Amino acid sequence: MARDVLRAVRERDAYANLVLPVLLRERRLSGRDAAFATELAYGACRSRGTLDAVIADCAGREVGDIDGPLLDVLRLGVYQLLRTRVEPHAAVDTSVELVRAEFGGGRAGFVNAVLRRAGERTADEWVDRLAPRDPLGRMAFEYAHPVWIAQAFADALGARAGELREALAADDERPAVHLVARPGDITAEELALVTGGEEGRWSPYAVYLDGGDPGKLAPVREGMAAVQDEGSQLVALSLTRAPLLGPDTGRWLDLCAGPGGKTALLGALADIDGFRVDAVEPAEHRADLVRKATQGLPVSVHVTDGRDSGLTPGYDRVLVDAPCTGLGALRRRPEARWRRTPADVRDLTVLQRELLTAAWDLLRPGGVVVYSTCSPHLPETVAVVADLVRRTGAEQLDTRDLFPGVTDLGDGPAAQLWPHRHGTDAMFAATLRKPT
Repeated sequence: MARDVLRAVRERDAYANLVLPVLLRERRLSGRDAAFATELAYGACRSRGTLDAVIADCAGREVGDIDGPLLDVLRLGVYQLLRTRVEPHAAVDTSVELVRAEFGGGRAGFVNAVLRRAGERTADEWVDRLAPRDPLGRMAFEYAHPVWIAQAFADALGARAGELREALAADDERPAVHLVARPGDITAEELALVTGGEEGRWSPYAVYLDGGDPGKLAPVREGMAAVQDEGSQLVALSLTRAPLLGPDTGRWLDLCAGPGGKTALLGALADIDGFRVDAVEPAEHRADLVRKATQGLPVSVHVTDGRDSGLTPGYDRVLVDAPCTGLGALRRRPEARWRRTPADVRDLTVLQRELLTAAWDLLRPGGVVVYSTCSPHLPETVAVVADLVRRTGAEQLDTRDLFPGVTDLGDGPAAQLWPHRHGTDAMFAATLRKPT
């Protein structure tokens, strides 16, 4: 099963976190077997850069010159040898048998030779042999990150760049599942009792799960809870807590709504006060996800481009959870770190600035907009906000005040979450108020 996930990622650019749950259900794997398949598939996807360097050294050729189906198996085998407690002979034998069953003995012999060479050194010894000599490059190799992403993290950490090793290590671990309890339907305390989970540290609606398939839980099936990172919950909540100038008339807007997690939380909170939320999503299939996530809530979904939505201005609160590189959620999207390139950033920052400007134009005087990204990358975060402030005279509020009880959010006025500090995705949030 793990091999089939890697093959889908390689051949179809599939997302491992979407492929694996389907396979688990189709093949009825559960318990320890499901956990092991998950560890193998996600771990091999996360570690691909490091694994490929080892494979290339052992094979005496670039990984691009190795047949894709063999490379999938080699990645699984080397991952087991260097990053799990699987016995070396078992890792080698099962890998060889996978290849022999599909391609015969000749190719199986090649896989056997490569894996036996890989197993001659420990993970630390491979780091010493293959990692770049500079400290940042070595850390990036050791924790399976492209160097440019490690540099982006170091830049975002700023004066606390000494935490880079902790940040990369946390980003290289399998994250806990976070649930959100829908306000008005169930409390976090009740959700924790029903699911056997633990109440979250920061969000009043968060519950942590050790593992398992959250889709099988009754509160999730019944729409009383959903899977949502605690950092995303905090961003949505910050919009509702931001101080307005003048009364809240109950016109809220989520300008980048798909797939609907933050919209659903905003809609549930709006419902309590008799308010309404407009949700904008340009892609029909993602708009349908928003509709499903917000069923029964006072949310109107508009299938349109947020940069030219045609909506009537005058909103009290606007959320711009902008499309971004997703560098803050790499631990939840195992293969993403090897797909993104620095070239992606330029087009995204143009889009981010356009969306934030559109949100500003839809905001009433005295209203607030929260700009957020699931990325700590400075060109996508503080640079985008600074550009709007310079052009419009926006008043930047201290977003850290809107995350009550959450510590270590940075120097302000924006708030920056980190996996190694908060156990959340590395969400960024800035709050801007339109002068009257």
